[in-house]
Amino acid sequence: MPPFPSPHRGAAHEARGGAETVTQGTDGGVRWIRGVRHGAIAPGGGRWPYGPVVAGAVPSRALQSATTHPWSGRMIEVRSVSVLVLLLAVSAACCLGFGFVLQQNAAQQAPLSDFLSPRLLLDLMKMPRWLSGIGLMVAGMILGAVALGKGEISLVEPLLATNLLFAFALSRHQTKHKLSHQGASGLVLLAGGVTAFIVAGQPHGGTAVTDPLRHWLIIGLVVGSALLLTAYAKRSRLIWAPVLLGLAAGLLYGVQDALTRVSSTRFSDGGFGELFTGWHPYGVLVLGVTGLILVQSAFETAPLRMSLPALTAAQPLAGILCGVGFLGDRLRTDTGALAWEAAGLAAVVAGIVLLSLHPAMPRGQAQEQPAQNLQPR
Repeated sequence: MPPFPSPHRGAAHEARGGAETVTQGTDGGVRWIRGVRHGAIAPGGGRWPYGPVVAGAVPSRALQSATTHPWSGRMIEVRSVSVLVLLLAVSAACCLGFGFVLQQNAAQQAPLSDFLSPRLLLDLMKMPRWLSGIGLMVAGMILGAVALGKGEISLVEPLLATNLLFAFALSRHQTKHKLSHQGASGLVLLAGGVTAFIVAGQPHGGTAVTDPLRHWLIIGLVVGSALLLTAYAKRSRLIWAPVLLGLAAGLLYGVQDALTRVSSTRFSDGGFGELFTGWHPYGVLVLGVTGLILVQSAFETAPLRMSLPALTAAQPLAGILCGVGFLGDRLRTDTGALAWEAAGLAAVVAGIVLLSLHPAMPRGQAQEQPAQNLQPR
C-alpha cells in the first residue's frame, strides 16, 4: 500500500458515501486528498481495475492538483498553492531587488582596473552601502533556499524573477521619476507572465533523474554558455560587457538554485553528514562567488538597466531547465498549457525589457564614460 502524508498541521476529515471514502487535510500548508473505492487506495489519481477512484494523496509541494469522482458523481478538481512558498519566494525577490540597487550604487564608484578580478570585492567591502546591499542579497538567497526546499524550482524561479519589480520601485524612489505607461506595462507583463506560467504549467514534483550523465550534460551546457559569455565580455566594448556579464551571472545563479535544491534534499534526508559528503554545497559556494564577481563587474561598468534585466531573465530560464531536466519537476504538456507557458515566459522577458528602458532605472556614472576595451592589461 503506497504511503500517504499525514496531516501534521490542520484538521483532517472523512466523508463516506456508498463504497467510497474521501479524506482531506493539510500538510505543511498544502491541502491533500486521498480516497478509497472498493478497498483500493489510489496512489496518485487515475483508474484502478475497480473503476474510477478519487485522487491519491497530493505530495507536499507548492502547487498540486487532484481530481476526484465523489459519490455524487460530480468531478471536483482540487488545487492548492502553498502560501508559505509564495511568501518566501516573493520576500527573497524583495531582498534581492533592493540589494542589487544598493550594490550598483556602490560598484559604479569602483575602479575599472578591478574588472572581473577578485580585487573588486575587496575594494567594495570598504563601502557601507555595498555591504548593506550584500546583506540584503544574502538574506534573499537564504529565503530563496528555504523556498526551494519546500517547492519546485520551476515554481520558485519565476517568482524570484520579480526582484526586478522591487529594484524598479527603489530606483524610482531614488530618481523621483513618474511611473508612466511604459513602466505600468512592464509591471503588468512581468507579474502577469509569472502568474500565467505558474497557473498554466502547474509545476509539481516527480521522480528525479539518477543518471549522472544527464546532470553533467545540462550543468555543463549552462555553465559552458556562461563562460563563453564572460570570455566575450572581456573582449567587448563597455556597452556590451554588462549585458553579457548579466546573462552569464543569471545562468550561474540558475544552476546554483538547482544545486541548492539538491543540497536541501540531502540535508533533509541525512543532516549535515549527508550534506557535506556530496559535492553540491561546494558547487553552490563556487557558483555564488563567481556569479558575485560577474555581477559586480557588470554593475561597475554600466548602469543597472544594462545588467540587471539580463540577469533577471537568464536565471529563471536556467533554473527551470535544470528543474525539468534532472530534478524531476513536471509541467503540464498539453497544447493549451504549453502555449500559455510560452506566452507567460515571453511576457516576463518583455516586461523585463520595458522596465529596463524606463527612466527610473538609474543611469549611473558609467553611462557618461566613453566606450573602452575591458581586456585586462
